[in-house]
Amino acid sequence: MSFCPDPELEAVAKELLDIRDFESRVAAVLRDTLDQLYDGQRTGRYKWDQLHKTEKTHCGTLVEINMQREFKFADGKKLDYKIAGVDVDCKYSQRLGGWMIPVEARGELCMVIWADDGESVWTLGLVRALKEMLTKGRNRDRKASLSQEGMSTVSWLFPESELPPNVLLQIPEAHVDHIMAPRSGAERTRRLFRTVQGQRIGRGVVATVAQQADYMKRIRGNGGARSTLREEGIVILGQYEAHREIARQLGLPIPGRGESVSARLVPASSAAPGTFSSEGTWWCLALDEDPVVLAPEVPSQ
Repeated sequence: MSFCPDPELEAVAKELLDIRDFESRVAAVLRDTLDQLYDGQRTGRYKWDQLHKTEKTHCGTLVEINMQREFKFADGKKLDYKIAGVDVDCKYSQRLGGWMIPVEARGELCMVIWADDGESVWTLGLVRALKEMLTKGRNRDRKASLSQEGMSTVSWLFPESELPPNVLLQIPEAHVDHIMAPRSGAERTRRLFRTVQGQRIGRGVVATVAQQADYMKRIRGNGGARSTLREEGIVILGQYEAHREIARQLGLPIPGRGESVSARLVPASSAAPGTFSSEGTWWCLALDEDPVVLAPEVPSQ
């Protein structure tokens, strides 16, 4: 965070940074908010360009509401929140620097947030919205944005943090088309975990692909993707600590809350870095040329 001689800003920054797991929880709020807007379980949408204009406009309000729900911020007297006894307005924009500052927030503290789903990155800062730091242009609501000089006064608490990934934006469009082609939600889910291996897959992506009420059921054993893909040598690891430990041992990305990671495995000749043991056999990540074998069962939790 850059230095700013503003006691109220410093007090708000300290209170936010003292919140347990604040960074990861903000990231989860942003991921959940975007997935809420996409509503992939019902619509099959997964990217910003698929939203209607009114939905895009509503995003900032949802971020404000969901941040307050997550962190239990008190209502401000005239702005969104009261943090460390200070009124703070919450501003979200899909474009870095695109925050629109309302008249009532002039001279007040603003929490400014930006996220890019395609790049899996987000930022959060605090800024005093002084009149001289705002653009001269005004829209019909008399809102203004930060000028270039105003942007330089933002105190960044998190200048570049990781947004939980939306893998449907990170794989070739042909792969997305292949995954989404079947009419069966179960088959689409199998294609997802067969096609996208070694990457974190969030529950929002699973909901978008399965498009069914109990979409997470499509991952589980007892007939879900975990049991059927096992015959192809593929394991699906989830957020359980036992699964996370297997991912660590294999050198895979560690699945977070609501996330899964799939990988094809083969028996290893011996214990070594990048292996884990199951029922007396050591396993490692398969190479393309390795034969397909029945994958080990992973713990249910």
